[in-house]
Amino acid sequence: MDTLPKCGANYVPLTPITFLKRAAMVYSNRPSIIYRGVRFTWRQTYERCCRLASALQSLNVVKNDVVSVLAPNVPAMYEMHFAVPMAGAVLNTINTRLDAQNIATILKHSEAKVFFIDYQFVPLARDALRVLMASSQNSGRPEKLMPLVVVIDDVDQPTGTRLGALEYEQLVSQGNPGYVPAEITNEWDPISLNYTSGTTSEPKGVVYSHRGAYLSTLSLILGWEMKSEPVYLWSLPMFHCNGWTFTWGVAARGGTNVCIRSTTAVEMYDSIVSHNVTHMCCAPIVFNILLEAKPHERRQITTPVEILTGGAPPPAALLQKIESLGFHVVHAYGLTEATGPALVCEWQKRWNKLPAEDQARLKARQGISILTLADADVKDPETMESVPRDGKTMGEIVLRGSSIMKGYLKDEKATAKAFRNGWFFTGDVGVVHPDGYLEIKDRSKDVIISGGENISSVEVEAALYKHPSVVEAAVVAMPHPKWGESPCAFVTLRNAAGAVEEAEIIQHCRRNLPHYMVPKKVAFMEELPKTSTGKIQKFQLRAVAKTLEISSEKENCSAGKSSSQSNWEMPRHYQYQNQEQILALSRL
Repeated sequence: MDTLPKCGANYVPLTPITFLKRAAMVYSNRPSIIYRGVRFTWRQTYERCCRLASALQSLNVVKNDVVSVLAPNVPAMYEMHFAVPMAGAVLNTINTRLDAQNIATILKHSEAKVFFIDYQFVPLARDALRVLMASSQNSGRPEKLMPLVVVIDDVDQPTGTRLGALEYEQLVSQGNPGYVPAEITNEWDPISLNYTSGTTSEPKGVVYSHRGAYLSTLSLILGWEMKSEPVYLWSLPMFHCNGWTFTWGVAARGGTNVCIRSTTAVEMYDSIVSHNVTHMCCAPIVFNILLEAKPHERRQITTPVEILTGGAPPPAALLQKIESLGFHVVHAYGLTEATGPALVCEWQKRWNKLPAEDQARLKARQGISILTLADADVKDPETMESVPRDGKTMGEIVLRGSSIMKGYLKDEKATAKAFRNGWFFTGDVGVVHPDGYLEIKDRSKDVIISGGENISSVEVEAALYKHPSVVEAAVVAMPHPKWGESPCAFVTLRNAAGAVEEAEIIQHCRRNLPHYMVPKKVAFMEELPKTSTGKIQKFQLRAVAKTLEISSEKENCSAGKSSSQSNWEMPRHYQYQNQEQILALSRL
């Protein structure tokens, strides 16, 4: 059997580009994109992508050149997920919440040849290009570092915004509709470049292969049980892991992409009801936007909407609340290096008989590996021994399989550190339950070590979310004179919550947690610092926690007693100064 031939008939390199061609043939007249007053069919989307790919090649874009884009979830952003690799190039979607310095750093590091900019972000991009120009002049190679700029005007209501001679729709119209996409001869070739959110370190350029993107896409539409012709709301940024690969996945199922510029409650509720949305992805922070919507912003959801959530472990209490509105939540776990979600909490029918609270607790676990992962485990990183399946013993979550990144761009040292002993080390701490389902307990840097006990900040946060007035919660380590470290909680409250004092939150935690896990300090904020994907930036909170004083444990132990002056409470002016300080840091 070893002599049987491998040829073009029985072996074709895997690439998600094929999903678009198939959708154009099978779902030709079905809506592919809805954006405000604009509608495209799959036949039109395929033609537009061919035109854009042709135009890119006319701009001298060649194989493995990087094409960067700074844009919200608009049709152009979606089309470039196909058009750029169809031209043989590598797509780099840039986080729109970064500042000019970081954007310039990405453009320089990736050596972007073309830079597409949505009209909304022209001022930000202009500043980034100025920083890049100054850097390139210092290097003595300005022509090497400066990309060609193309502005993406609004396809529904053009504004006339320009930053140079080229505009997206003009480029599309000038392209060849009969363009034959560049042939993918090696499925290991790069398809996209995504920069990590940098919650614990400097952002790194993560390279995806055509093969990895294809297999990850298939795994997620299977794991989520996405049927054909879904209506998908883009509430997740496409710049985050290429929209968790659903940029390609919606095409694979012949679905409809409902594009929105921002995740406001009004825009999401209106889109869901107006277009009969069936699926959406988001970080748990979006749950709060939907839950906290004012009465006039809400619309009645009459048919269930499937939500795939990840980015931060959602507390069971939050899952219960969002599902009461008409959403059905599936929990996933992943990271940029795993091409988005790597674990999915696959539901088992026997769990339907359990009480709602128990169901929510099970659903909050990260679950089991997607089909394209060869294996997922929790190991002691020193001995490489797997932890017992007891749901208690913690270790580092490790992964291996075809959906893992190729590596970090221009960073062999970081790549070697991430890939060890045949595994990818995630940096996340977790446990394995007796049924084989994994549950994340913390980032390795976020575990609080108090008096020799490991405290999971995620568990403390889950307890905080059970308080009816708490909207958001984050727990970090703060110095303790006796125990070394102790938990410090930062919370935001509902507008209608009234006066909630620190002592009340601490007493609530005492009723729901072991004594050693109870926060020794609670600070109230109007907003927690986050990345664009909803991850709370705990390194900023840790910096603030170091400046706070531990609350009086003696007074907090007195059930029902309110905070006194000696039981330190953050003054309003101090509270807002720290908040402004944190939010300013998050924009750096």
